[in-house]
Amino acid sequence: MKKELQVGFVGNPNCGKTTLFNAYTGANLKVANWPGVTVEKKEGAFKYHDYIFKLVDLPGIYSLTSYTMEERLTREYIMDSKVDVIVNVVDASCLERNLYLTLQLIELGKPVVLALNMMDIVEERGMEIDLHRLPEMLGIPVIPVSARRKTGLDILMHTVAHHKDRKSDNNLEHHHVAKAGKQQAANSRGDSSNQPATRHRHEHHKEYTMVYSDSIEDKIDELSILLIKKYGKIDRLRWHAIKLMEMDPSVMAKYPLDLSKVVKHSYEGEITNQKYDFIEEIIEEVLVNKEKKAASTDRIDRILTNRYLGLPIFLGIMALVFFFTFKIGDWIKEYFQVLIDAFSSGVLYLLNSMNAGSFATSLIVDGIIAGVGTILTFLPNIFILFLALAFLEDSGYMARVAYVMDSIMGKLGLSGRAFIPMLLGFGCTVPAIMASRSLENMKDRRKTILITPFMSCSARLPIYVLFSQMFFGNNAVYVAYSMYLIGIAVAILVAFVMSDRSDNTIGNALLIELPEYKSPNARTIFIYVWEKVKEYLTKAGTTIFAASVVVWFILNFGPEGMVSDMSLSYGAVIGKAIAPVLKPAGLGMWQVVVALISGIAAKEVVVSSFSVLFQISNINSPQGMSSLAQVLAQYGFGALNAYALMVFCLLYIPCVATIGVIQREMRSAKWTLFTVLFQLGIAMLLATLVYQIGSLILRV
Repeated sequence: MKKELQVGFVGNPNCGKTTLFNAYTGANLKVANWPGVTVEKKEGAFKYHDYIFKLVDLPGIYSLTSYTMEERLTREYIMDSKVDVIVNVVDASCLERNLYLTLQLIELGKPVVLALNMMDIVEERGMEIDLHRLPEMLGIPVIPVSARRKTGLDILMHTVAHHKDRKSDNNLEHHHVAKAGKQQAANSRGDSSNQPATRHRHEHHKEYTMVYSDSIEDKIDELSILLIKKYGKIDRLRWHAIKLMEMDPSVMAKYPLDLSKVVKHSYEGEITNQKYDFIEEIIEEVLVNKEKKAASTDRIDRILTNRYLGLPIFLGIMALVFFFTFKIGDWIKEYFQVLIDAFSSGVLYLLNSMNAGSFATSLIVDGIIAGVGTILTFLPNIFILFLALAFLEDSGYMARVAYVMDSIMGKLGLSGRAFIPMLLGFGCTVPAIMASRSLENMKDRRKTILITPFMSCSARLPIYVLFSQMFFGNNAVYVAYSMYLIGIAVAILVAFVMSDRSDNTIGNALLIELPEYKSPNARTIFIYVWEKVKEYLTKAGTTIFAASVVVWFILNFGPEGMVSDMSLSYGAVIGKAIAPVLKPAGLGMWQVVVALISGIAAKEVVVSSFSVLFQISNINSPQGMSSLAQVLAQYGFGALNAYALMVFCLLYIPCVATIGVIQREMRSAKWTLFTVLFQLGIAMLLATLVYQIGSLILRV
């Protein structure tokens, strides 16, 4: 019978942790949220020799200090769950910045294995890492791996299996050299070397990787004795004593003690500084030729993160993304449309040959296939968009965008960290809202959640593609791209208006890892894009399917039963009641109102609803768009109305899934309702301005 090993993957953001996790699990992974919170976790399992490894990819963090939700959950998971081994994934090219988390993990007292990733970048920069000296100084196994090239994977899990019952390898060799003005510890083995050193009086170097100054070690020992006296045997006694010195709220609540005679203030700053002193020693001993070659990343960043060029470059890159999304996506889309048309014709022929009734035939062909099929034809555009975003993310560029936006966000009373959820909003608003948990200040979090839905998610792309191509021809790319610019501008403007400019305090500075630029990993890209495409297909088969059926029913049934004239349906009754409200925005058609209401289920449904409303099965084909444009023209609906419609769809009520996430994140029905009404009001205001100002210009 195979034995099970629970392995937690922990590391800084952008260290290649998820790429390594995917290399082991591939498509055999499960994505879910931690119980009770909306922090995403990934789980996977695979067999290796006599073990079944159950892997958990924990959120990327910089520290175990409990400031953000990710840090709290990672710490609680490691301490309270049945994790057998912690695999600390480290970016070898940024070793100095990554080792702080490593020292914290080692202090937890659980088995830790260091996975030294991205060694290829170290080599490219002309540096070398002493793989014999590093484990001597840390007291844990150090395994070089390459998540991208899939090298070192077997030996890493082999080491995990053999290290599961060991706190450390008891092979600590520090050789601390005495420095002027600092009391340094000596070699734990009697200092047989010729290096000048002083011996720490506690002899803790025989037991622990990280040993502090005498004054701090004295207090750790005193607190350890107090903990034992009051609570008896405690797991990870030293770690708890250190946390009491840092006045960690959760540890102080769990083990209340009278600290007044031992700890007069928090020693977190001193402890952190001494950790970095030790990290400096490690780097000096294990990193060879550190300055041999300037990193190409630094040279590129002089341009991409330039205070004047950074933002225009970002906007230019996004413009290029949408150019390819339209040009390549539309070329592939034509073949999808042929398949959908053939399928629809085949189903219609089959139903007629079976003498199916007009009710069933209309529901299947005009309702389900017309609705869902229309959305499926946009799959190539969605695929290209996510492929481009995955390339930008995996290359390390997206982190630079947050850095570039830091100064702008600071003027809005937010840190650059708040722009990270906004960036995620280009893909999907649901994880973007969830990402706001990284903000420590609840006021900033509320503001970020309020403005993030203004960022144009991928679900709105089918609306832009359809109406921009239908009414703006060769300028369709620019019209669609303008929606993304408007979304960013509205979000920034709202944040500015809501900012408290009388508050002169400086918000939290942006702390974000700027990873080395690297060639995107094909496997990571594939998994990311496949997950997004799968979500899109799942939505088409569930939410959009159900919405299409509902729309068909409310358009084919009215107060007098089933109707052949949609103007007598329930949908028309609802639409006509609301249409006067939207008339100032150029959206006073009842059909448009019904499509917008259906879009609350999922934004893609707006397009499928137009297909059902006007009974055009191939609405995304040139013939279908021409037919729809002619029908809309009869109602006086032209290019200006179409642009106002796109602006309204960009800004109005988010989808049901997003509303649910806002409710779970904020735990306030009042705030959720305010968010929905606020966004509806902004959409109405902007769409009205666009239509009214545009009408005045056209009259001149």
